[in-house]
Amino acid sequence: MENQTNNDVPADAPHACPGTTSTLAGRVSACAGCPNQSVCSSGEPRRIDPAIVEIGQRLSSVKNIILVLSGKGGVGKTTVAVILARALARNPQLRIALLDIDICGPSVPRALGVENEQVHSSGSGWSPVYVTENLCAMSVGFLLTSLEQAVIWKGPRKDNMIKQFLLDVDWGEGELDYLIVDTPPGTSDEHLSVVNYLKNVSSLSGCILVTTPQEISLQDVRKEVSFVKQANINVLGIVENMSIFKCGKCHKESTIFPRHDGLRQLCETNNYELLSSIPIDPYIAKCCDDGEDLFELHSDSSTAKVYLNLAEKIQAKCQLKKE
Repeated sequence: MENQTNNDVPADAPHACPGTTSTLAGRVSACAGCPNQSVCSSGEPRRIDPAIVEIGQRLSSVKNIILVLSGKGGVGKTTVAVILARALARNPQLRIALLDIDICGPSVPRALGVENEQVHSSGSGWSPVYVTENLCAMSVGFLLTSLEQAVIWKGPRKDNMIKQFLLDVDWGEGELDYLIVDTPPGTSDEHLSVVNYLKNVSSLSGCILVTTPQEISLQDVRKEVSFVKQANINVLGIVENMSIFKCGKCHKESTIFPRHDGLRQLCETNNYELLSSIPIDPYIAKCCDDGEDLFELHSDSSTAKVYLNLAEKIQAKCQLKKE
């Protein structure tokens, strides 16, 4: 195994990549699904994908790109992405887009109330689905023939779909203020692809890490932290979802999930800011199930105010990064 080195490892390679100078390159299980597998196994020098340059040009009119990540499934990452997008879109001067790269579980269309819509193609590319005048979305869910159709794709096809989203979607005339990218749980194919294609895009402002209070969720978030450090992605902060439950009748607060000191330690160790602690709120679940806008139906709720505060913090963070 003396040839199994980690020299010349691509930035978008899986964690256990043997390295392009190794005789095992492209031939071990860790290489499965990697966008570089065929090049590595061929022994030819690794070439830069021309799509990376094209994507940079295509997204040059986007001011801020924000990835929403979570190592754990079921923490409400899509909910956070959707309601954050709606919160930012409350400002009519801003243009917001939400890109859903959760290829196998696209739930953004349902949460935005546009799951029966379809995208249209023109000479300038795919037109996203508009929720409001200043909020649009793109998802593989718009491309399926039925709501029950399963997406059973291997890594390369997922990679091509994400490349097409970044390259071919026409986000409209003028500048896009925020492009929020909703990702699936984990650190696998979709994450490697989007990071690879966006690594040279100057408007990649960073990512938000979403977790819930219990230690089993934080354990996976720590893996996500390891991923973003290896990928050199700026972390805007952490969002603690489902922090408490506040009864709508008696207004008493209850702690549903066990709380530990792990989140505070995680933030302190990595110098991350805890951006927001979002409560369990039946209004949120109902709005996402029904595709309704929390800020129109329950604008005075404490949860709506928490999300609006989160949106303000994100804007300030993005502005600070530019300065």
